[in-house]
Amino acid sequence: MLALWPSLRQPRTARAISPELVALYEQRADLPGSAFVDLLGKATKNIDVLVYAAVFLHEAYPRLNELLRERATEGCVVRIALGDAESENVRQRGEEEKFGDGIESRCRLALMHYRPLLGTPGIEIRTHGTTLYNSLYRADDQMLVNAHVWGVNAFGAPVWHLRRAGTGTLFGTYAASFEAVWNAAQPVERS
Repeated sequence: MLALWPSLRQPRTARAISPELVALYEQRADLPGSAFVDLLGKATKNIDVLVYAAVFLHEAYPRLNELLRERATEGCVVRIALGDAESENVRQRGEEEKFGDGIESRCRLALMHYRPLLGTPGIEIRTHGTTLYNSLYRADDQMLVNAHVWGVNAFGAPVWHLRRAGTGTLFGTYAASFEAVWNAAQPVERS
């Protein structure tokens, strides 16, 4: 193979740190809930959240819905993608984390928390049944990425804080991932 494609022998230059990486946290639990809320509170154009549940946000900051309404009132587009409690991928994630049906119930609880936002101009909520490799919390050109690790609850998995920067591609990769899930997700209807 290498005789046919000698370029495969050429080592790629490794970058020690991406210009888009602001910080790396060993576990989500290392960040206070206020770090997520502060990030979302600074958004002026868009907020994107891709999770299965992330009920820790409402638990840590009960005024989260007020903050999201305020951002939307000021012209920010808010998109929340929550796990579909009935999906096979959500069920499987609970098994892998030895969380039983806890994830399904947390997805239902998350939807209950966000449901009062339905009908608010500038805010849309959808559910998805995708395999979730990362939870994403985006505010304009900054993003917190909570990597998912097999068998580890999200609070025990790493988080990297990204900021869109010139030639970097990390931020764009995760933003495109959000768009792909968002486009396949189902809108939540007012009941």
